[in-house]
Amino acid sequence: MGIQSASLNVMRAAAEKAGRALRRDFGEIEKLQVSQKGPGDFVTNADLKAESIIREELQTARPGYGLLMEESGEIEGSDKTHRWIVDPLDGTTNFMHGIPHFAISIALEREGRLVAGLIYNPVTDEMFFAERGQGAFSHNTRLRVGGRNRLSEAVFACGAPHGERAGRAEFITEMETLLPKVAGIRRFGAAALDLAFVAAGRVDGFWERGLAPWDVAAGIVICREAGGLVSDLKNGSKIFETGNIVAANEALHGDLLKNLA
Repeated sequence: MGIQSASLNVMRAAAEKAGRALRRDFGEIEKLQVSQKGPGDFVTNADLKAESIIREELQTARPGYGLLMEESGEIEGSDKTHRWIVDPLDGTTNFMHGIPHFAISIALEREGRLVAGLIYNPVTDEMFFAERGQGAFSHNTRLRVGGRNRLSEAVFACGAPHGERAGRAEFITEMETLLPKVAGIRRFGAAALDLAFVAAGRVDGFWERGLAPWDVAAGIVICREAGGLVSDLKNGSKIFETGNIVAANEALHGDLLKNLA
C-alpha cells in the first residue's frame, strides 16, 4: 500500500469519523424523501456536521495548519506553509436524493503545492488516496489510469451546468462535438469521485467548468500519482484560478482538450 505518512493517517482518521456520521444521516434520507418539504435542511446540517468533525480532527492533529473548507471558507493557521483543503460532502444532490454516490475530499498543500489527497465514499467504503511521489492507491490496490488511446473506445465523465449555473451553451456544444466520437459520456454528480475514477481507470477522462478548489484538490494529486495528466482547459496549471479541469491519461488528454476547445 506504499508508505503512508503521518499526515495521510490523520486525513484517513478524519474522513472515516466524518464518514460514519454521513452514513448514519444518509440512512435517514429515505424517510425524508416522502415529505413535501424534502430533505434540504437535513442535508445542509449533515454537511456542516461532517465539516465540523473533519475540522476538529485536523486541528487537533495539526494545530497550526490553515484550512480552506467549503462551508467555513478560509481559516488562517499559525503555520503558513501548510493548508488543508476540504469538501465534507461532494455530491450533495446525490446525497439528498438517496443516491449512494458522494464523497469526503481532503487534500494537503505544502508551500502552495498539493502533496497529498484522499477521497472517501462512506457508503461503499471506498477510499482513494495518494501522496506526491508515492503513487496512488485504493485500499491495497495500486491505481493506474486506463490504457485506452482512442477516443472511439473511451468513456468520459463530465459535469453539467444545472439550474442557474453559467456555461450551458458551452456544455451543449461540447456534447455535440464529443458524443459522435466517443464510446460514452457519464454524468455522476460528484467531481471528486470522477477524478478518483479516472485514476482507477474506470473512466478514461473527466472535464468540468466552474469548480472550487475543494472539489478537485485531492483528485488532482490522486490522478497525477496514478499516471494521469491534469490541467485547466488551456492545458495550463490554473485549475484553482479558472475552476476548469481536464483529466485523462497521456494518450487522450490532448485529444480531449482539442475537442473541448
